[in-house]
Amino acid sequence: MALDTQPTDTELRDQTLAFLRAELPAGWMDAVDAGDEARFAEARRDLNYRDWCRRLGEAGYATPTWPVEYGAGLSLTPGQAKHVNEVLTHYRVPRPFNIIGIGMGGPTVITWGTEEQKHRLLRGLATNEEIWCQLFSEPGAGSDVAGLSTRAERDGDEWVVHGQKVWTTLAHIARWGMLLARTNPDVPKHKGLSYFVLDMHAPGVEVRPLVQITGDAEFNEVFFDGARIPDSMRVGPEGEGWRVAITTLMNERVSLSGAGSLAGDAVGGSPIDMLIKRHHPVTHALQRQRLAQLYIDGRLIRLNNQRAADKRRSGAEAGPEGSITKLMQAEYNQRLQKLAVDLEGSGGAAWEPTGASRPEGPLAYIGGMGEDRPAIARGFLRAQANTIEGGTSNVMRNILGERVLGLPKEPDNSRDLAWKDVPRSV
Repeated sequence: MALDTQPTDTELRDQTLAFLRAELPAGWMDAVDAGDEARFAEARRDLNYRDWCRRLGEAGYATPTWPVEYGAGLSLTPGQAKHVNEVLTHYRVPRPFNIIGIGMGGPTVITWGTEEQKHRLLRGLATNEEIWCQLFSEPGAGSDVAGLSTRAERDGDEWVVHGQKVWTTLAHIARWGMLLARTNPDVPKHKGLSYFVLDMHAPGVEVRPLVQITGDAEFNEVFFDGARIPDSMRVGPEGEGWRVAITTLMNERVSLSGAGSLAGDAVGGSPIDMLIKRHHPVTHALQRQRLAQLYIDGRLIRLNNQRAADKRRSGAEAGPEGSITKLMQAEYNQRLQKLAVDLEGSGGAAWEPTGASRPEGPLAYIGGMGEDRPAIARGFLRAQANTIEGGTSNVMRNILGERVLGLPKEPDNSRDLAWKDVPRSV
C-alpha cells in the first residue's frame, strides 16, 4: 500500500483500522473492544501467523517508517508511525518476531546499503520471510567487539571468511547474518573491519545451538570455514565496518530499550497492569511497595523512549540515549520478573501440571507466554540474560559516562596499535 500524500493522524488511524478489519479474522477486533478473552482466543486460533506477517509486511504496517519504494514500508515519519503502532497495539496485532532484522538490520541497510541491497533485502525482512541474525560477538571479543579476529580475505569479487562467532540469537533459523569481520590486520582494530550480509545457508557456515537455563537454544555459536561472500553483499566502504556496526549497535539498544519495544514491560506476555490485576489486592506491604516502584519505573522508561523518539522524529539517528533505556529496561525487567515469581508464593517455584504444552517458537522466550505459572517462571529465568545481551550493563554505563556525561575514556593501549601487534591470548 502506498500513501501518495501525507495523511493526517486521523486518516492514518482510519486507514490502519480499515486494513485490520479487512485482514484479521472475523470477530477479532470486536473481541478486543469488548474485553472478551475467550472470543479473542478463538479468533487468534483462526489466524495463520506466517501468512499474516507476510500480509502485514506487504501492506507496510510492519515497518511503517521504511521507504515505500522498497516494498517494505509506508515512508512515514516516526511521529506518524506512532499512530499506526498505537492501533496495532490496541488490537493486539501479532508482529514479526524478526526483531534483529527489523530493529537492527533494516535500519543499517537503509543507512549504508546500495540501492540493489535495499531492493533485495528489505521486503523479506518486513514480511518475516527472511530472518536475520547478528554475527558480532566472539569468544575473545565480547564487550570489545572491535578486537574481533574473524577474518575475511579478498579473492576476486568474493571474500573468504574464516573464524567463529558466539551468542548469535536465531542463527539456527536465520537466512541472513550481519557479519563484522577483519579485512586488514595492519591497521588499528577499529579501522580494519568490514561489514557484510552473509548467506547463512552458504557452504562453510556451521551453526551449533547453545542450550540455556530455560531449556531453549535461541543462542548459537557459528563457525566459518572458507565461507564465501560476494563483494556485492558488503555494506558500506571496505575498512569502514566499525562505522556501519555503530549504526547496528545503536539501533540494537533502541530495539531492546524497554516499554513500548518488543522487550516491553511484560510478565508472561502481559503488561504490568495485568500483573496488578492478577494479584489485586496486594496485601504484603513490601511487595506492594515493589509493585508501585515498578509501575513508576515503567512510566519513566516510556517517557525516556518518547524523548528518544522525538529526537529521531527530527531526523537524527539513534544515539547513546538508547543505552540509557537499554540499561534501565534490562534491570527493570529483572526486578519485574522477580516480583512476578515472588507474588506467586510457593507456586512460583513448583506447580501442578495443567496438561498445557510449553510455548514454542522463536518468540516464546520474550517475557513468557500467557499468565500460567510455568510461563512466569520461564520469564524469570530468561530475564537473567537481559543485563548481558545487547551490551552488558557495565558496558552501557561506560558508554553513558563517556558519551553522555563526557567523562574520560578507559585507558586502552591497543587503540592506536596495528591489530596484528596487539597482545592477545592464543
